[in-house]
This record gives sequence, C-alpha cells and structure tokens, in this order.
Amino acid sequence: MGNITKRGSRDLAIDSAKSLENNPSVAFHIELFEAIMREDCTTIKGLLRNHPINQPMTIMASSTSHRLRVNQQTECIIPIHLAAKNQKPQSLLCLLEHGADPEIRDTRGLTTLHLMLLYWPITSTGWTNPSNRLQRILTDIQNKAVLCLRILCEHGAQVNARVDNSYKHSPLHLAITYGTYPVLSILAQNGAHVNATNESRMTPLHMAADILNKEMMETLIACGASVNFAVSSTGNTALKLAVCTASGKAGRLLAAGMSCIRLLLIHGANVNAQDHKGQTAIHEACFGGREAIINLLLEFEANVNILTRNGESPIYMYLQHSSNIRNTALLARLLYHTYPLRLTNDKGILPAGIMLPEFHLLRETLIKLSQKSLSLEDICKRNIRNIYGEKYKQHLKQLLPVKIWNSIYCCNDLAYLLK
Repeated sequence: MGNITKRGSRDLAIDSAKSLENNPSVAFHIELFEAIMREDCTTIKGLLRNHPINQPMTIMASSTSHRLRVNQQTECIIPIHLAAKNQKPQSLLCLLEHGADPEIRDTRGLTTLHLMLLYWPITSTGWTNPSNRLQRILTDIQNKAVLCLRILCEHGAQVNARVDNSYKHSPLHLAITYGTYPVLSILAQNGAHVNATNESRMTPLHMAADILNKEMMETLIACGASVNFAVSSTGNTALKLAVCTASGKAGRLLAAGMSCIRLLLIHGANVNAQDHKGQTAIHEACFGGREAIINLLLEFEANVNILTRNGESPIYMYLQHSSNIRNTALLARLLYHTYPLRLTNDKGILPAGIMLPEFHLLRETLIKLSQKSLSLEDICKRNIRNIYGEKYKQHLKQLLPVKIWNSIYCCNDLAYLLK
C-alpha cells in the first residue's frame, strides 16, 4: 500500500506516455509527422493510403520525435498545415498533388496560407551574398518559405481569403502584421486585392504607413495601392497615419518616418486631405511639433489655413504644447504662411500652451497680431507662398523680377515680433 501512495505525478505521466506510444493510431500519426518533417515523399505517399489527407493527425506538441516526454501534451494538426508552418516545400507539393485542400482551416479559422504567413521566418533580406554559415542557413530558410508560398499559389490557394476572426485580415494584412515583406509582391502577382480592407477598414498600405515600414509601402504602391484611400471609419489616409506616428514621441526620438512621408507625397498623396474631424496632415504635424515633418509638408503645399470641424487651425494645434512654442523660428515660419491668424477655436478658447504664465508676452503679441489686418500686398505674398510652396520657389525665381521674388520669399516681417 505504501508503494501505491508513493507513486507521484511523474510516474503517472510516464505510464500515460507509454500508453500513447503503444496506441497504433498515434504511432501512425507520428510516423506521418516525421515523414513530412524529413520531406520523405515516398513514405508520405505510402502512409496516405491509410490516412485521409485532410484529416488531423494527433501528435506530441513541440516534438519531432516519437519518444514521448514526461508531461508532454498532444495536439491535432492537419498534414498540409504542418508542412506549411515548417517551410517544407517538397512535403507541401506532395500533399497538394495527392489532394490536400489548401483552404481547410484550423480551429482558429486559419487557412494554410494564413498559417504560412503567421510562421514566416524572420530573417534579413539584405544579404545579396551570404558570407557565413549562419547567414547561409537563414537565407536557405527564407528561400524555402518563398518556395512554399509559390507552390501554394500555383495550386489554387485563395490569396484573398480572410481570417475567420474579429480582425478579418486578408493575407496581405497578415503579411504587414507579421513583417513578412518578401510575400507582398508574390501575393499581389497572384491576384491579392492590394486595396482590400480589414474589419477596421484599413488597407495594407494604411497598416504599413502606420508602422513606418518604407519597404512594404514601396512594394504596395508599386503593386497599385491607392495612396489616397481613406479609412471609412475615421477618414485617415496613409499620409496622415504616417505623419501621426512619425510626429509621436517614438518617431521624434528615433528621427523616423521622413522617407515614408516623402514617398507618399511623391506618389501623389493629397497633402490637404481632411479626416472626419477636419484634421489634415499639417494639423497632426503641428501638434507633434517635429520641424522636419512640418517643413516637408509645407514643401508640398500643405495649407496652414485649413480649419478642423471645431475651428482649430494648424497654428492652434502648434500652440497647444509649450515645447513647440519655444521653437520661435518654426512658429515664425508657420506665421509666414498664415492668413488670417486664428488663435482660438469655435468656442473662443485659446490653445493650452500659450496660456502658461511663461508665455504671457508672446500670447499678448499673438493676440494683437490676430486682430491686425494685413495689407493687400502681404495677403498676396502669403497666397503665392501657399499656392506654390517651397517646391516651386526656385522655378518662380526664374519667372519673376528679382525685386518681386525677394519681397515674397526673402522677407519675414513677423519673426522679430517673436524674439
């Protein structure tokens, strides 16, 4: 009796493992599992005579051996899913040629293609000539994954099938989410809808812009992604999302996003597109106060006089933060393009930043400036600067008399007021 009471959980687990090992069905599944992992197509073909190809196998979780481990649990996996998750191209091809259904879904609502993207190997794509053994191994893994994807596409995998969950991601959305950059062009070439939206009404380009992934953005644009497609629920464009991320604390700290924003602008992004709140990219940039982004948007004719639905101008957004206000040179540059100067919103409330005691004198100066009417000449100068932007500044220099051009671009009569 004492021996019975001394038997612990480890002994019971070993007994359980042995019973599983002796189970003919489990042993058969383990054999098929290992054949797929070895890419032993001859054995796979033989075993499939006694196993329905789309029926799940019962195997040991996280194991590649039939030797059961203590406390090891079993899981069910469909053969084609196993080959795809582990980048086994020969096994994948063998299974497909023998009737495997690439659209069969697992318990999470994922197809074979979804699983392949979910388990895509994260390796560098910048090695043109792998120089050491590790790089060669990682490159080989990446190449096998690409080959598996091509095999799937050639055998009818639905490249627009959505994940059966609350996100409703398409394969392209999944590729963005999991950073699987190499697959974007392959999916697009095989019919993936590059402007498809997920449950949040975001396209793959929206998602790539939101995380400032330039490589993905370039590929998507080259494949026909619309740079001006707006998220229906918010009105955000890819440009506004990129500006928002790049203007945030992390974006400023890492000096990230400039190339992404310029990429969108060069490819025709509407710099003055308004979201459902009436905000534009320049509103977002001014609120963040990152000078390089503001200057870039001004270069592409961003309108600093557009108001939000609450009557907030870009200047109003800029003056919300004390850290912005201390950059008086940038403030002067914004004023250089602004007319009329509107300091309050529709409720007559001034920006929080200039209400701080330390900015008392500047606040009084700006209030007086907002109440002062500009001359017709100054209004015309501002209109010219806003219409043509910095991009055509030098072109105008060739067309206008020197004196007129200098009076438009070389004079900032408001800068001294902010010192």
